[in-house]
Amino acid sequence: MKQLKAIVLFLMYPLMIQAQETMIPIHANWQFRQAGKGVWLPAEVPGTVHTDLLKNNKIDDPYFGTNEKDLQWIENEDWEYKTTFHVDSDVLVKDNIRLDFQGLDTYADVYLNDSLILEANNMFRSWQADVEGILKLGENTLCVFFHSPIKKTKPGYDDLGYTLPVSSNDQAEKKLSVFTRKAPYHFGWDWGPRFVTSGIWRPVELRVWNTARIADVSVELRSLDKNTAALIAFLEYDVARPFVGEIEILVDGVLVKKTSAELVHGNQRGNVSFEIKNPELWWPNGLGNQKLYAIEIVLKKEHEIIQSKKIRTGLRTIELVQEDDRHGSGFFFRVNGKQVFIKGANYIPQDNFLTRIDKNRYEHVLQSAVDANMNMIRVWGGGIYENEIFYDLCDEKGLLVWQDFMFSCAMYPGDSAFLNNIKAEAQENVKRLRHHPGLALWCGNNEILMMWKDWRNNANEEGNQVPLWSNKDDSLRIVRAYNDIFKNILPEAVQGYGNGVPYWESSPMAKGGGFDDWKSGDSHYWGVWWGREPFESYRKNIGRFMSEYGFQSFPELKTIKTFSTEEDWDIDSEVMRAHQRSSIGNKTIANYMDEHFIMPKDFESFLYLSQLLQAEGVKVAMEAHRIKKPYNMGSLVWQLNDCWPVASWSSLDYYGRWKALHYYIKKAFAKNLVAFESTHEEVKIFMVTDEFEDLKATLIVELVDFNGKVMLTEERKIKVRANSSEELWDGSIKELLDKRRKNQVYLRAKIVEGNNLIAENIFLFVPHKMLDLDDPNIKYDIIEQDGKMFVELRSDKTAFGVSIEVAELDLLFSDNYFTLHPKETKRIEVLGVLQSSDIRNKLTVRSLIDCYSN
Repeated sequence: MKQLKAIVLFLMYPLMIQAQETMIPIHANWQFRQAGKGVWLPAEVPGTVHTDLLKNNKIDDPYFGTNEKDLQWIENEDWEYKTTFHVDSDVLVKDNIRLDFQGLDTYADVYLNDSLILEANNMFRSWQADVEGILKLGENTLCVFFHSPIKKTKPGYDDLGYTLPVSSNDQAEKKLSVFTRKAPYHFGWDWGPRFVTSGIWRPVELRVWNTARIADVSVELRSLDKNTAALIAFLEYDVARPFVGEIEILVDGVLVKKTSAELVHGNQRGNVSFEIKNPELWWPNGLGNQKLYAIEIVLKKEHEIIQSKKIRTGLRTIELVQEDDRHGSGFFFRVNGKQVFIKGANYIPQDNFLTRIDKNRYEHVLQSAVDANMNMIRVWGGGIYENEIFYDLCDEKGLLVWQDFMFSCAMYPGDSAFLNNIKAEAQENVKRLRHHPGLALWCGNNEILMMWKDWRNNANEEGNQVPLWSNKDDSLRIVRAYNDIFKNILPEAVQGYGNGVPYWESSPMAKGGGFDDWKSGDSHYWGVWWGREPFESYRKNIGRFMSEYGFQSFPELKTIKTFSTEEDWDIDSEVMRAHQRSSIGNKTIANYMDEHFIMPKDFESFLYLSQLLQAEGVKVAMEAHRIKKPYNMGSLVWQLNDCWPVASWSSLDYYGRWKALHYYIKKAFAKNLVAFESTHEEVKIFMVTDEFEDLKATLIVELVDFNGKVMLTEERKIKVRANSSEELWDGSIKELLDKRRKNQVYLRAKIVEGNNLIAENIFLFVPHKMLDLDDPNIKYDIIEQDGKMFVELRSDKTAFGVSIEVAELDLLFSDNYFTLHPKETKRIEVLGVLQSSDIRNKLTVRSLIDCYSN
């Protein structure tokens, strides 16, 4: 196929407005204990064993110091939870009474009034039990027995008969993580700790209803033009008593369709066609508005409402295009008929203890992505299928979602029970998420195909390379399981329930399912970091869609203080090594730092410089990817966020604090970018625009010394085609320097449209460590104007890597970690401050030279 195409209407998860179906939360009066031992202690539901132990002062902060290693016993124990709740006669007379667990982590036996009502074995599924005849009038007792996930999965490991290839991210000797349907990162990763949790991690409800209810809704777009959107609503009913139902559909409060349906006892399906006139489209961030329609579906019996569901919807078309070209085959997303360059990041769960992530944390992380000009988030396959609030916010903010299924860096068993569990998980989550306008792609797994290429080690009789593990029979079993999961179960779920969203088997992968060839499909590049190649290698290793690349840094000192004491402030201390999970981490940062910068004078300066190093390195990649448009049409940084305070590849640390990288992403992913490329002989300037209209502007190129003197200048009128990357200028380095010292000058490029500066950038002729720097003598003023707060900065000499920080406050700035040009005033907006006294005596400004010894 030349392209995978989906023309889809996406709906946000139903916001229930129930006439007769009642949902009773069961979140109060929970208690827990280690199974069969000790007294019952207060518990929080939703919650986890670890957080309940912490709140009861039974363990120390899992993230502090080296406490993690002292808490591994928790995963080996069984745990019990219980509560009581009251039921009155109004509930018991209902036709249907169902207990609904939206998430159990992971192996749970559930008892109601001493009767076993369900057994759960998958964290990613919801679990329901009909409890008519078990529920009683008055007090009811609900108990959940959690089996140790280690003890439950070990028999599968022992009985398999062969060893599955699993990456070293599972930090135990016996790699049990692949034998369970539980978040893989709980077992450890190269940026996260090992906390194998148990608990009731999503809400618990008692659902009761009479007559009938609408069990599920799926709305698909059948055709779309500027006048009309033609849609069809697919409805699933649970019917207790037969009747002729009346169906009404309202859009933004206006009745658009009224029809009837003859409903019979049991589960039943039906559909209703309707239209939206003069439709407004949903667009990704930066390309248009995110119109969300309110659609209400009302089920009536004899003019009385049986049930009403209100949902929000966005209209848009999407295609994953893989057309052949002279290089191979493209890989890009076309949204509403427009070719979109994808700018985004890979997202991991925001905490090892998932129930600690509240709406504010989701809001901050995703708004930070929007503020950095991203238009896509990849939900990585070693975490979870996120909560509804995550996808709701992505819809509201215009963030497309690349959604991995939860499989990563390992091969999996293929017994029928395991495969059936995966099938149920896939169908449920595809149905749950299919309504979101942001959902752009389902991907089967993260890096399994790539790793299988590395794991294979033998040849068949004909001498052709075939994937073999320990022996041929074992390899065939492993490959059969892979094919069952990623070539059959998952794509069938997406095709059957996904409203046309495309499926991609593995990331990275070439077109047609082959190993990544850099000429088609998507690519991960880790030559920088794991291969210890220079940052310039980013320019040479560009595929058709770059879905992973990155470099590490440390969080700022505020974050370091949350898990350490001053005695630990050395990157080789036990605590700092415990909060660095990459096997080559701290040494690799130090080696790259030594290549690019003078080694810093103290620990805090090392933290600052690690962030500047990360930002400068990843900047090379981001700009190179955009310059290569349209050959390359996507750039997803690894990674957006952290799950605990740690040295990692993130641009936001665990507390949501922006690292230097996030400010660099904001500039590199701006709608209009001016960027440099160079060889030993020449330097070129490119303009990249995501605008859908041609751009007419002026390019200004200046050669400037560190005193602000302009040595050379050139202006030229430019016209850049819409949605393109074009070379604007080139110059001989020898002629530009003309005997000038290359460590005392730099190039500056500006794109000006009228009086507006729409893009600028600088080019250094030497690494930062070779720059002939003097004290820039930075001065600043704090300005209050029109209810906003600004910092205005000036300097006598060029200052590189200028950062602003306010002690004791977590603030964002309109720009940070920037170059301050002499004899110019740089105005920075301070976000979140009410008055100047909040920051006047707490503001610190530093630049690159400040982290070096005198």
